Amino acid sequence: MAKGSIKRQNLNTPSHVVLVIWSAIVIFPLWIMVINSFKDRLSIYQSPFGLPKTWNIANYGAVLGDSDFLGYFKNSLVVVVLSLFILVVVSSLASYALANWRGKISRGLYFFCIAGMMLPIKIASIRILELVRSLGLLNTIWSLIPIYVAMGVPVGIFVLTEFIREIPRELTEAGIIDGAGRLQVFAWIITPLLRPALATVAIYNLVPFWNDLWFPLIFITDEGAKTVLLGVTRLFGQYQTDWSKVLAVLTLSAIPVLALYLMMSKQFIKGLTAGAVKG
Repeated sequence: MAKGSIKRQNLNTPSHVVLVIWSAIVIFPLWIMVINSFKDRLSIYQSPFGLPKTWNIANYGAVLGDSDFLGYFKNSLVVVVLSLFILVVVSSLASYALANWRGKISRGLYFFCIAGMMLPIKIASIRILELVRSLGLLNTIWSLIPIYVAMGVPVGIFVLTEFIREIPRELTEAGIIDGAGRLQVFAWIITPLLRPALATVAIYNLVPFWNDLWFPLIFITDEGAKTVLLGVTRLFGQYQTDWSKVLAVLTLSAIPVLALYLMMSKQFIKGLTAGAVKG
């Protein structure tokens, strides 16, 4: 037993080393962003990697008090929350139908849906802009929600369909025998089992939705409808940029993403590893 445990530790050592190195690579830019957000502009250039000599919180005060950061934050939060909610509902219902409908047509629809993973939606930006203008949604945050839902549905269907197919059919058949309809089976039996996969879909799409600058830059020019990253562009000047305030805004905008991941990390990991081990 002792020799076996030693061998397992030796086998796990390279993977642990890789994980430590990868964690350092990921954490390093976050560390630089946070510590530089507490420096003045001159100190950033003098010592970009060291701790600040004096912790300057005036950058955060200026961002929260002198700008409309809270308005930008609210717009981003509304757009991302509504987009994720609609995405999760649409993807789960579509996946439930595709997982239980067996046949050539269902397979064709499934591959048609996941084909969106290979085609970036940005290549159709001009047509999308014309569509948004015709719907009267320009300069509103509501123009972003259908775009983000369309971006996330292919991945959502891909993840959830395979997850639902792994659920034993005896569970759904038992619910139908007890008199439950298809929607009742989905709500009472399938949805509780889908939580890890739903968390995976939500977190996977959260980062690109929150960090998207492309579509807000195209659709929104009204100051009151700008998102966080679009509002950050105001701090970039033609001849100079106030990096201390930029980094303060980016630090604040990273908090919701990190908080949601920490709250849903267990479900996220379960969703990623679901079906990876058989038996």
